[in-house]
Amino acid sequence: MSVAAFCLLGVLLAGYVILDGYDLGMGTLLLFVSRGEDERRDVLQTIAPFWNGNETWLVTAGAALFALFPQIYASAFSGFYLPFMIVLWLLMGRGIAFEIREMIEHRMWHAFWDAVFAVSSALLIVLLGVALGNIVRGVPIEHGLYFLGFFTVLLNPYAIGVAVLAVLALAQHGGTYVAARLGGRGTAAERTARTVSRLFPLVAACWVLLTVATVVVRPASTIGVPGAAVAGALIALASLAGVRVAVARRAYDAAFRASSAFLVGLLISAAATTYPYLLPGYPDPSTGLDVFRYAPSPTSLGTALTFTIVGLLLLAVYRTFIARRLSATASPERP
Repeated sequence: MSVAAFCLLGVLLAGYVILDGYDLGMGTLLLFVSRGEDERRDVLQTIAPFWNGNETWLVTAGAALFALFPQIYASAFSGFYLPFMIVLWLLMGRGIAFEIREMIEHRMWHAFWDAVFAVSSALLIVLLGVALGNIVRGVPIEHGLYFLGFFTVLLNPYAIGVAVLAVLALAQHGGTYVAARLGGRGTAAERTARTVSRLFPLVAACWVLLTVATVVVRPASTIGVPGAAVAGALIALASLAGVRVAVARRAYDAAFRASSAFLVGLLISAAATTYPYLLPGYPDPSTGLDVFRYAPSPTSLGTALTFTIVGLLLLAVYRTFIARRLSATASPERP
């Protein structure tokens, strides 16, 4: 059951990265790919029906971690307390900016909240990337507890590198989504497609460098499932090439799917590297918090796993229903 719970958490996080990742990426690109009030409104409308629901995957993942591995949840949230508080403020900043932007019809009002939305989106990606980098690298843990300085320990070179890749990859992901939703028509869509083309070599180079860096900070002997880590890397490589080909052919729906697969490949590699630890130790991963020693009783874990699976299925059904009802391409045309 511990293995199933580990995989379930991975699915929830992957769902969040793919779904909320595109609107975070769109927010990061907003000020670069849209010019003027009409274009920015068109770009923002591409995520309007979905962005609130996308963030539900993060809430569900946090609740699932609490239900499945309460000890690890307590340790993780205490150790990453400051970053998590900043994440909450950034989430609120994005929500406030999006919801009240249209309350006053004034160019300066719109420009201010567009900037808040864009900066909050970019910083949120950076913080989540730093968290992922530290999870893969590991953190100093003693007796199941750790207390870290955000600037002195968490902002290490490897974690910063992961954050840079996260910003580039999700900006590319958001760009493919916007181009697909706008049907490749209009100035904003064309500018977004050009931006995605320019991001591709940056994403590819950063991913290669991070792959090498991961081998350095996590030698092969410390990787939980080497075969799955390699498979994830191959999926990422093939998908990244698919993004390039699809954008060149102006097949933006295919580019978005390939970008989603690229993110999945990265997450598979990360999960395979850390398994069975949800929070590996550093420099020795074996001092970390794993899903076997820190699991609750079989009865508690089985009950929590059942309810989490039911919740995941309901979330997936709801998201699929909404996506199908609102799957029409957004139009940049205005009367």
